[in-house]
Amino acid sequence: MQNYRRSSSGGYKSNGNRSSSPNRSRSYGSSSFNRSRNSSRSFGGQRSNGGGRRFGGGRGRARALDPRMFVKKAENIEVNAYIPTHKFVDFELSKTVQKNVIARGFEYPTAIQDQSISPILEGRDLVGVADTGTGKTAAFLLPLITKISNDRFQKVLIITPTRELAAQIQDELKMFSLGIGIHSTLCIGGASLSMQSRQLSRRPQFVIGTPGRIQDLQERRRLNLADYQNVVLDEVDRMLDMGFINDIKKIIAFLPQKRQSLFFSATLPESTKVIMQAFLNNHVTVSVKTSATSQNVDQDVVNLRGRNKLEVLHDMLNLEEFKKVLIFGRTKFGVNKLERELRDRGFAVESIHGNRSQAQRTRALDKLKKDHVKILLATDVVSRGIDIDDITHVINFDPPETYEDYIHRIGRTGRAGKKGVALTFVN
Repeated sequence: MQNYRRSSSGGYKSNGNRSSSPNRSRSYGSSSFNRSRNSSRSFGGQRSNGGGRRFGGGRGRARALDPRMFVKKAENIEVNAYIPTHKFVDFELSKTVQKNVIARGFEYPTAIQDQSISPILEGRDLVGVADTGTGKTAAFLLPLITKISNDRFQKVLIITPTRELAAQIQDELKMFSLGIGIHSTLCIGGASLSMQSRQLSRRPQFVIGTPGRIQDLQERRRLNLADYQNVVLDEVDRMLDMGFINDIKKIIAFLPQKRQSLFFSATLPESTKVIMQAFLNNHVTVSVKTSATSQNVDQDVVNLRGRNKLEVLHDMLNLEEFKKVLIFGRTKFGVNKLERELRDRGFAVESIHGNRSQAQRTRALDKLKKDHVKILLATDVVSRGIDIDDITHVINFDPPETYEDYIHRIGRTGRAGKKGVALTFVN
């Protein structure tokens, strides 16, 4: 457990020993789970009490999780460096694609890229199992861009669980296809349906979207799924977790029988096998899964003991090591309220939740990625969506409803082999 003392500037300074001043000391750790007798206002605007509140504003979905579930040290796992068998120039990618890859400074592929690109170029169906942040987007984009550049009648449909992931895939598509003349349409909620319909009428080679909006456009006869001979299901386990299984089944039913199908997932739970059987034909499996992301995360609790949550958060955010922070709250109202309060205190902060338009959500993420802000507030809409490798801390200002939600939240840090920190406020 690490302890901190208040500095003259109002923040905390790291100190190996507990501060000698009990009134000024602030610590977080697992030594105590006692609830304060004083009620404190939660992120969602409700007051907690000594008996604990039900997560989700009293929906009765689950009782408060035992805070000890939020305490775990990161494991020192030795992972042998992967030695690729190829360079990117060894693959039969188009020369322009290779040029774009080299321009981004890549010479050697990651494990999932090294083992997936050739089978995809050969036209094989493929199941790719890999941790988040291991380069799987490029693993399917590079050979598919090459396929389109060789045959302009080919079309690709990429289905993702979240708007943010869809937008990130389109960004990578634009970089890797520079100079090839490939067009794409982003089909996601929170954006203009009529604009997406107009873009689809121009017959783009790539369509990237979320299950609900893709199905909506198909039902409106704006998107003919039978035209797509190449289909990617990305982050399938997340899509099933989010309740998209029926949407995916309906989409698969409208796809052409003769197609190349690519299936990517961080895990392969039993629920994915139903989808795999309907989706794949004589597939190749590439598994480079190493360890759960949460194993790279130092997990601890912040014991409030009656202190004001906002004051405690304020002092934590002033610490130098909190370089890029994702803070989770329970409700949209609570996120907006905390955003105003932190801005009033001089913090550069953005927020994402269900009431934000896609343009607003994209701008908020861009600001975090480009270090224009170091703090992003969010509801669980982001816990399965964003892909930013350098988030140093995840703070659960409001606790999650379920332990599964907790794992998804803290998975936003400790990515791509880096260590992260997850802190959960408890009373």
